[in-house]
Amino acid sequence: MTTAAPWVDLLAADRSLLDRTSTAERVADVLRQRIIDGALAPGTRLSEESAGRALAVSRNTLREAFRLLVHERLLVHEFHRGVFVRVLSAEDVIDLYRIRRLLETSAVRRADRSVPELVAAVDRAVGDGERAAAAERWRDVGTANMRFHEALAALAASPRVNETMRQLLAELRLAFHVMSRPREFHEPYLELNREIADLISDGQLDRAADRLDEYFDAAEAQLVAAYRDYTP
Repeated sequence: MTTAAPWVDLLAADRSLLDRTSTAERVADVLRQRIIDGALAPGTRLSEESAGRALAVSRNTLREAFRLLVHERLLVHEFHRGVFVRVLSAEDVIDLYRIRRLLETSAVRRADRSVPELVAAVDRAVGDGERAAAAERWRDVGTANMRFHEALAALAASPRVNETMRQLLAELRLAFHVMSRPREFHEPYLELNREIADLISDGQLDRAADRLDEYFDAAEAQLVAAYRDYTP
C-alpha cells in the first residue's frame, strides 16, 4: 500500500469546501489556494486519480479545473506524462514584477479613495506576518506576505484588480520556491511591510508607493539571481 503525498491529504481536508453541485471553477479555486499557500510546489505531478478521490469530484470536473489553471499559467499539461505544477523561469519573474508595479504601486498612490476597511486590511496582514515570524513559522510568513500584497492591490477597490491579483500571487508563490532558505528571504521584508503599512495609515501615499517600488527592485533582483543556480 502506498502512502499518499502530503498534498493529497490537504486536498482531502478541502473536500468540505465542495458539494455535489461543485463546479470546475470551485475545484480550481481550491487548487489555486493550495498553490498560494505553498503546499503545491513547482514540478508536482497532479494525479487525476489521487486528486479526484481526495476532492470526491468526477474526472471530467477535475480535468476542466486543470484546464482553467493551465490557462492561468499555474499548471502545465505534458503529453503522455500528465499535469504538473508549473516551474517558472527568470523571465517569468521579471514579467510578474512588471505587472505588480502597475497594479500595487498605482493602488497605493490612490489609497485615499479607498474605504477605511481596505486600509485596515493592509495592517492586519502585516500583523499576521509578524506573529508568524515570532513563532518561526516561515511558510506562514510567506503566506501572510501574499495577503499583504493582495491587500495593497485591493486598495484600488476594483473587483477586476482583485481577481487579477489573486492569479498573479498564485504564480508568484511558485517563484518563491526557488529560495531554499525561506527565513532569509522573508524576514528582511517584514520591516518594510510594516513601514509601508504605517505610511499608508498616515496618509503618506507617495512615500509608501516609492518604498514599494524600492521593495520590488530588491525582491526581483534577489529572485532572478537565485534562478541562476536553481534546479527544480
